[in-house]
Amino acid sequence: MSECRGACAEVDSDTEAVAGKGFKLGCISCKMRREVEAIATVEWYFRPKGEADFVHIYTYNEEGPLVEHDDFMDRLDWNGTKRSQDIQDGSIYLLNVTFNDTGTYRCFFNRILFYANHENSTVISKVVQLSVVAKATRGTASIVSEVMMYVSIIGLQVWLLIEMIYCYRKISAAGEEALREAANAEYLAIASESKENCAGVQVGE
Repeated sequence: MSECRGACAEVDSDTEAVAGKGFKLGCISCKMRREVEAIATVEWYFRPKGEADFVHIYTYNEEGPLVEHDDFMDRLDWNGTKRSQDIQDGSIYLLNVTFNDTGTYRCFFNRILFYANHENSTVISKVVQLSVVAKATRGTASIVSEVMMYVSIIGLQVWLLIEMIYCYRKISAAGEEALREAANAEYLAIASESKENCAGVQVGE
């Protein structure tokens, strides 16, 4: 069978959190072969800005979630794959973000793949560089998208206006042509009737 990722897509995590709000630390590792059974555990580590070492903050395995560090107690929730040991989404949700949460987060997927005659263990890591701000800032892509949306709307309105003017002129021209044709037909009918009357008078004389 060919490689297949199914519905899994390795989307990068956002990297800017707002102080006092919640934030999803994304970590996705898609299994390359869907038909191969597997189990995985996920571990998260954190290195505060300016520090040299990582500290273990979270573990998720077959026994469930476990917060490993007091600074994150009651502030981390599992936001990844549910009801399956074959974890591909290892994201977690950080509650009540503070400026002290600024730093580098690293998640590790410890995955065991079960083949017919052997098992294969892999370790995959993902890194999230998180910055915490007082107020959400808009990214360049968001601004460009909004500008393009307004340009598209204005362009569409101009096009519709041109179409309306064109249709009005076409209908007006068609109406004038119909009036001319009706006038010509009436003139020809009157002229024909006059000729017939003149012919009748001559015959009578």
